[in-house]
Amino acid sequence: MSGGLYTKRRRRPELNLVPLIDVLVMLIFFAFVTMQFRQATTMNLTLPKVETAGKSELKDSLTISITKTGELAFNGKPAKMENIEQLVAQVGQISKEITVLIRSDEDTPLKYITDVMDACRKQGLNKIRLQAR
Repeated sequence: MSGGLYTKRRRRPELNLVPLIDVLVMLIFFAFVTMQFRQATTMNLTLPKVETAGKSELKDSLTISITKTGELAFNGKPAKMENIEQLVAQVGQISKEITVLIRSDEDTPLKYITDVMDACRKQGLNKIRLQAR
């Protein structure tokens, strides 16, 4: 060999993006799978635990939520007891077969629950269920 310089041709550095994109897609997929979706207007209720409770998945139902302090929500929207009676009356005119699902905190006084149940029964809505954990 001669005394000349041997120059090695260097390849341009390149970044392989395919594995990076694969990893990012998996991270996004994992984030969506593990994310808990919550309604913005959900009341902070601790539902009472009932061992013999069935599933409360009802299609034709309306939901009334009651907090420990007596605050009410009609299908997720804040309401007062007087409004609940009017809203239940409107629902009662549409159909008497609609199920009323009452969600209350485990520490809610029984008076608030019975007031809501009475308002429903006065309008002929007798299918009333209490939601539990």
